[in-house]
Amino acid sequence: MTIFDEIQASIAGLAENAGSSVVGIGQRWGVGSGIVLGEGRVLTNAHNIRGSQVTVTLAGGRTAEGNVAGHDFDGDLAVIDADTGQAAALPWATTEPAIGMPVFALANPGGRGLRVTFGTVSGIDRSFRGPRGLRITGSLEHTAPLLPGSSGGPVLDAAGHLLGINTNRLGEGFYLAIPADEALRGRVDALARGESARTPQLGITITPGHVARRLRRAVGLPDAEGVLIHGVSEDSPAARAGLAPGDLIVTAAGQPVRSVDDLSGALRAAAGTIELTVLRGTDERTIQVTFGPDGQPEGSA
Repeated sequence: MTIFDEIQASIAGLAENAGSSVVGIGQRWGVGSGIVLGEGRVLTNAHNIRGSQVTVTLAGGRTAEGNVAGHDFDGDLAVIDADTGQAAALPWATTEPAIGMPVFALANPGGRGLRVTFGTVSGIDRSFRGPRGLRITGSLEHTAPLLPGSSGGPVLDAAGHLLGINTNRLGEGFYLAIPADEALRGRVDALARGESARTPQLGITITPGHVARRLRRAVGLPDAEGVLIHGVSEDSPAARAGLAPGDLIVTAAGQPVRSVDDLSGALRAAAGTIELTVLRGTDERTIQVTFGPDGQPEGSA
């Protein structure tokens, strides 16, 4: 048997044994794929869903209306409660992927039929920007080709064990997946319990770093590392705390802020309040921001 025969046999076996565990998400918009992780439980990318309900298409074309149990838009994950019938849960891999490892990507884009492709792990610990622009780290990079609508589908090893959930296309034949590790298990279990992850929002817009440096120089202010506030939403946590356009956030929770990723990381770890150090002109100020139940307006940070 040649290596091509072995690949063909593996693809055929995975299509037969794991194919029924790969579902379609959506029909007209938000089209993607999903993974059956247990009876009545489907995992997909958060960017595949709109609102609290979604159509799930199972093997054979049967559809079920599902409800979003929990979502994490910054981490690009969502768990859906839906009637998964007799579809078996995909088993989680117990070994970590390594560069060069053969992998298989499965998808059912919007319920239009199963696809199975072959590739190899081309990189580990990669990062990309999630749906709201925040950096997601620790991703698995592979070369198994994916059609549009494949995000949310699984990356499997040759034994059919779940290595990751496809989520981002790099272009030119490279793709990223969130690794199916213990951290993901914990996040999925929390989402299934209805514990949606939501980063506290200051209610500010940010000036890009290169523009911020140019603006400070234009008014004679010295260069400084930080995130420059462009605008503050009315009645937001930032507004109530006294933050203002032109303030440069230099630390958050005692840690330096050199980029919006640094600020977002500090906000995700915040528990009700966060202490910010800002430069207003050349004056340094410490500002305590408190987040209330409705203190998370839409915004960039």
